Amino acid sequence: MTQIAAQLYTIRDHIKTRADFEASMSKIRAIGYQAVQTSALGDISDADVARITADNGLTICNTHVSVDDLLTDIDAVIAQHKLWNCRHVAIGSMPPEYRADEAGFRRFAEIADRIGEQLAAADLTFSYHNHSFEFVQFGGRTGLALLLEETDPRHVQMELDTYWIQHGGGDPVAWIKRVSGRMPVVHLKDMVMLPSEDGRGQQAMAEVGAGNMNFPAILAACARAGVEWYAVEQDFCAGDPFDSLAISYRNLRALGLN
Repeated sequence: MTQIAAQLYTIRDHIKTRADFEASMSKIRAIGYQAVQTSALGDISDADVARITADNGLTICNTHVSVDDLLTDIDAVIAQHKLWNCRHVAIGSMPPEYRADEAGFRRFAEIADRIGEQLAAADLTFSYHNHSFEFVQFGGRTGLALLLEETDPRHVQMELDTYWIQHGGGDPVAWIKRVSGRMPVVHLKDMVMLPSEDGRGQQAMAEVGAGNMNFPAILAACARAGVEWYAVEQDFCAGDPFDSLAISYRNLRALGLN
């Protein structure tokens, strides 16, 4: 099995119904993917998700779930992941109400630690997925560093997103090294500069290997850091999102990722 997974947020408009989900999983498997990360699913039962992915030879390697679900019914989240034979739980972002200041980041770190401790007791991992707002500085330390340093590594892992690290002014390779042994899943997307009216250019997402980021170095750092799964995610695609997933998959295979 390859270590490359498709993050289903990329095709979120194509997984709203059971029939659409079934058709989309067939397309994902035809591209070559053997694993997916669930996210932004429509009204599809957990049992149907398990059946359809299995029927298409797809492993559910990771998920994105809401903080609210984890706080209000963590037993249901655990049961869902056991049904899907999926060990890795992640959240897509910090809720907005915690982002205003350092105190908010600290409160969220405490909440994340408690959630992670409960999931660890069920033999599940819990990871935080970053964007670029976490690179705000608090006394010379970024919010992302605060989350990393003020949570227990036994309870809170990181699901670094290469694009958003770059977008926030960070060095993806340096951050991957920093979370070595603490990142079971990484999110891969590339960055390009597009023309803009002011002539300064505009950052945009691109297929892995089709942009300006140093993916040979990024992938080498991930291997050294012990990454298990490489999830391709492209929030916005210029064309068909399945075509974008196919381009990223082919480029990752060409870069030597199996």
